[in-house]
Amino acid sequence: MAVTYIATRVRGKNIQALSSEIDGRTVLVKGQSFKIASVRDEDLVEGELVRDPGQFVAELKKSGLKADVLTFFQRPPDVKPRFPYAVEWENYAVIPITTFDAWWDKLPQEARKNTRRAAKRGVVVKAVPFDDELARGIHKICNETPVRQGKPFWHYGKDFEAIKTEHATYVERSEFIGAYFENELIGFIKWVYVDKLAYLLAILALNSHQDKRPMNALLAKGVEVCAQKGVGHMVYGNYVYGKKKDSSLVEFKRRNGFEQIDFPRYYLPLTMKGRLFTTLKLYRGMVGLLPAPMLKLLLKVRGYLTETAERPVAAQDA
Repeated sequence: MAVTYIATRVRGKNIQALSSEIDGRTVLVKGQSFKIASVRDEDLVEGELVRDPGQFVAELKKSGLKADVLTFFQRPPDVKPRFPYAVEWENYAVIPITTFDAWWDKLPQEARKNTRRAAKRGVVVKAVPFDDELARGIHKICNETPVRQGKPFWHYGKDFEAIKTEHATYVERSEFIGAYFENELIGFIKWVYVDKLAYLLAILALNSHQDKRPMNALLAKGVEVCAQKGVGHMVYGNYVYGKKKDSSLVEFKRRNGFEQIDFPRYYLPLTMKGRLFTTLKLYRGMVGLLPAPMLKLLLKVRGYLTETAERPVAAQDA
């Protein structure tokens, strides 16, 4: 249970975090004022994250990791709280999968129309291996624009090797689907199989080809592949991020058959500072503590400032 530094990524940037092996899990400690311990890549770890919290905490304290709080969650569909600790409800955007037709029949007409439009406009979607050719296409897509969804895009400006390395994680459990137009990669989707879930790590397309609706075609192919392989749920991050309930991303997920499923995340204080952290619900962060109207206004301001900052000078003067 030696303590060591390990590389991990936070918001698209590589950092070094203290870690130790606890009950077969790699546990990281992050934070400055409050040290928060969690399982590394917790969304992608197979099996129950923490089988016996009491024993896990005992081993964590012996490990030498200086943590104030341990946090972990119950993976859906196991969503009924089983442990007597402080709980914060989080959510996934989930497509429950039985058959492709069952998903397709529930879609609104607009989503089905957009999927058909992709095929009519020459978009071909297919499963592809992860190799240099695919990585070069992904690199081009990542470097098309520095701003996506109103904020700086994490992968913009990275070189080929960095993009290849970052998208090669968990490749042995991954599936890649490419969207092609005239043999050019214009979009891709990557997910990792986690037990009976397919967890989306990336879905991205060239803005210059959005009129062909490659994102809709990618999701449709993804559901088809998952249904064929008996995957029970496709997960696309959060359905709602904090209090941001009316974003374009939420609407995109809703139109494509994603539903919100809530699950419990636990916070176990390990020190007096940890007790303060959980009592005051500081795990919600500043964004989580702001009133929804103020948050909405601040997000609009951020989006405007980001778009303005990235706009070419000539365009600003026009």
